[in-house]
Amino acid sequence: MIAQVIVDIAAKQTDRIFEYHIPDELEGVELGSRVFVPFGPRKLQGFVVGIVDHSEYQGKLKDLLLVVDEQPPLTQELVELSKALANKIFTYRISILKTMLPAVMRANYRKLLTPTDEITAKLPIFQGEAIDLNKVTDEKMNAYYRKLLKNGQAKVEYVVGNQAKAKTINTYSLTEKTDEYEKIYNSLRQNAVKQKQLLMDMIEDASNYPKTQEAIESALQITTSVLSNAVKKGWLKKNSVEVYRDPEADIIPKAKRVQLNDEQTGALNEISQAINEHLARTFLLEGVTGSGKTEVYLHAIEQTLNQGRTALMLVPEISLTPQMVNQVKARFGQNVAVLHSALSKGEKYDEWRKIRRGEVKVVVGARSAVFAPLKNLGLVVIDEEHESSYKQESDPRYHARDVALWRCQYNDCPLVLGSATPSLSSRARAQKNVYKLLRLTKRANKKQLPAVKLIDLKQIQFAGSQFDFSVELIEAIKERIQKREQVILMLNRRGFANFMLCRECGYVMKCPNCDLSLTMHKDTASMQCHYCGFTTKIPQACPNCQSRQIRFLGSGTQKVQEELTELIPDAKILRMDVDTTRKKGSYKRILDKFAAHDADILLGTQMIAKGLDFPNVTLVGVINADTGLWVPDYNASERTFELLTQVAGRAGRAEKLGEVYIQTYNPEHYAIRLAEKQDYEQFYRYEMNVRHAGNYPPYYYTILISVASAKEQNAAKEAFRIRRKLQSSLSSTTIILGPTPSAISRLKNQYYYQILVKYKKETGLIALLHEIQDAAQEIKKYGLNVYIDNEPERIM
Repeated sequence: MIAQVIVDIAAKQTDRIFEYHIPDELEGVELGSRVFVPFGPRKLQGFVVGIVDHSEYQGKLKDLLLVVDEQPPLTQELVELSKALANKIFTYRISILKTMLPAVMRANYRKLLTPTDEITAKLPIFQGEAIDLNKVTDEKMNAYYRKLLKNGQAKVEYVVGNQAKAKTINTYSLTEKTDEYEKIYNSLRQNAVKQKQLLMDMIEDASNYPKTQEAIESALQITTSVLSNAVKKGWLKKNSVEVYRDPEADIIPKAKRVQLNDEQTGALNEISQAINEHLARTFLLEGVTGSGKTEVYLHAIEQTLNQGRTALMLVPEISLTPQMVNQVKARFGQNVAVLHSALSKGEKYDEWRKIRRGEVKVVVGARSAVFAPLKNLGLVVIDEEHESSYKQESDPRYHARDVALWRCQYNDCPLVLGSATPSLSSRARAQKNVYKLLRLTKRANKKQLPAVKLIDLKQIQFAGSQFDFSVELIEAIKERIQKREQVILMLNRRGFANFMLCRECGYVMKCPNCDLSLTMHKDTASMQCHYCGFTTKIPQACPNCQSRQIRFLGSGTQKVQEELTELIPDAKILRMDVDTTRKKGSYKRILDKFAAHDADILLGTQMIAKGLDFPNVTLVGVINADTGLWVPDYNASERTFELLTQVAGRAGRAEKLGEVYIQTYNPEHYAIRLAEKQDYEQFYRYEMNVRHAGNYPPYYYTILISVASAKEQNAAKEAFRIRRKLQSSLSSTTIILGPTPSAISRLKNQYYYQILVKYKKETGLIALLHEIQDAAQEIKKYGLNVYIDNEPERIM
C-alpha cells in the first residue's frame, strides 16, 4: 500500500502529493494521519491525504518512518476541505491542514548540529550535546559552525518535536482485602500516626478506591511521602490516569426553558424541515436585538441532536463565549465542547480531543472552531454573521462563512446565519433567494426597542475638561445609578491618548517600525504601537526639540475611565478592552462582576457591543460614534451602522425600558441617522445604492493583492509589474485599481503597495492569481512578499 502525503513545507515546489511506501509494521495508517517521512536529508512531518494500491512512480518509494497519533487527527471531510480551500484562498495546502489542528499538535522542528568524528566531538562547543542552531544568535559562532559543516566535521540533523501532551493525575488502588489491611494496621507501632490514618481510610472506605492523590491528601491531611511509602510496601498500587482539562469547570448552568413566540416558531419550523430532510439550505435569520435568535438556535440544535447528528455554533468575540456557553451548557450539559483563543494550549487540546473522539455532540467557538473535527454534522450556526472577525487576516485567509457553506454541502445539512444587522452580501443573497430570509421583527419579551437620542458634539456643553462627555449624558448616567440600574458605555479606542504632539515644533511621536503615531497608555507609563507591539517610555520633553510644551491628545478607554471617576466619584466602573482582558479568564471575571452588580458602569471597546445580555442595563452611551466612520474603506459606513445598532441593543433587554445616547460630530451622516432609528431596511437600500455607484461588493467580487518589502521602491516596482500582467490577461470589464501605497503604508518595517481587482465574471482570473502566487516564491529571496486576499474584509 502507498500513502499520499502533503509534507510540512509551505512552498510552490512542495505543494503537491508525495508518495511513500507503507511498511508492514505501519499497515494500519489511515487517511488524515500525521506521519514522519524522509525528505532529502531531513525528517519532516506530513499528513496522509490518500491511500492507494499502486504508484505511477517508476523508482523505489521510500518508507513511512512513523505514525504520530493513535487516531488520525483529521477526518476524511477535513482532508477534502483542505484541497478545496487551498484553491479558493490562494494558499498552500499544508497551511490549511496545520490550521485545522490545535497549536500544540503542530510540528516543532529543531535544527541540531552534531559532530561527525571523535576529534570534533571533544571540542568545547559541543560538551557532549548537539547544538540547537535555532537558538544561535551570534554571527561569529554561526560562521564557525558553517566552517565545520563545509569541512565535513559536523552535520545538521532535523528533529521533529510534538508538544501535544495529555494531562494525567495519580490514582491509588487497593492491593489487598480488608482483613489483610486490619492485620497490617494492628501490627504498626503507635507513633505511625499518618500510616495508621491512611490504612484506616483504606479499611473503612475501601469501596471508593481507586482514589486520586489529591482527594486522599486533602481528606486525610497527609503528604505524598506517606503514599509513596504505602506503594513501596505494596499496600497500594499507583496508576497514572488521563483526565481532561476543563476550561468551563466553574460554570454552573441554570436550565431555563423558553416558550417560543409565533415568529420564532415560524423560523424554527423552516430550519427543522431542512434538518429533518437533510437539506443543505442556508437561512439568514434577521432579528432585531433581543428578538430571541439564540433560543431559535438552541431549539434547532436540540432538533439536530434528536436526529443523532452533531451541531457547530460560531460566535465572533471571545467575550461572547462565557454567556453563550452558559446558555448552551444549560441546555445540553456535558455534551458541549468549547474552542476559542482564550483557552490555554492544553485546554484547547483536550476540548479538541473530546470532539475528535466523538465524546461531545455540540461545539461552541470562535472562527477557527469551523474546523472542529465533528462527524455526522447536522447543523451549523454562525451568530452575528456580519462580523469581520470571521475573516482570518493572515495566511491562510479563509472566511468562516465560506468554510461553513462547504461543510454544510458536504454533510447535507442547513447553515443558519444570524444577525440584527446582516452583512450586505448575505442580505443581497437572501434578496435573490440564494439564502432563505427568516425575520424576527419584535423583541421576544414584547418590549419596545430602546429610544435612541443623538447628541451633536458641535452644539453642546461638555462636562469636565476633557471634551468627552456631554452634560446630558453625565446626568443620564447619574440618574440610572441613583435608581440602582446599570450603564454600558462604548468608545472604540483603547489606551489613554491617541498621540503626543509638541506645541513648539509640531512633532508627533511615531512608531519606528510603522507609519503610525504611538498611543499613550497611562497605566503602564508607556507609548505603544497597537500594530507591531513597539513600546517606549512616555517622554517628559519633545524628542525632537526638547521642549516641555508637549500635549497628549485624543481619548481612549483609560482616559474616559479616569474622567468618569472625577465626574461621578461614587460610580463603580469596570473597563473591558484588550489591555484589561489579557489574562486568562479575565473576560468572564469582568462580565460576572457586572452581572452580579458589583459595578454600575461597564466601559469598553467594540467587544461589549454585541451578544451581551444584562437585564439591569437601561442606558447605553456611545462616547464617540465617529471613530470608524472616516476610515478609508468602502464598508466604513456599514461597520459604523452595525456597531451602533448592536450596542444600542444592549439596553432595555428585560422589564425596564432602555435608552441610548449616541454622541457624534456627524449627526447628519446616513449611517448614524439610520442607526438612531434602528432602521436596517432603509440602511440596506441606501448603502446598496452607494455600493452600486462605486462598483463595490456585493455588486462586484474583489481580490486584494498586497506587495510588501523593506524597500519602498522594490514594493512599488513589483506591484506595477503585477498590474501589467493583470491588464494584459483580463477583460476590459474588470476594474483594476492601483497600485497605491496602503492607507498605513509601513507596518513592521515593511512598505505595502496594493492592487484591488473588481470583477463580475473572469474565467481566467483564478489560474492567473495562482501563477502570481507561485511566482511570489521566487522573489521571496529578494525580500519581497506578495499576499492575495479573496473577498477582503478590509481594503487598507
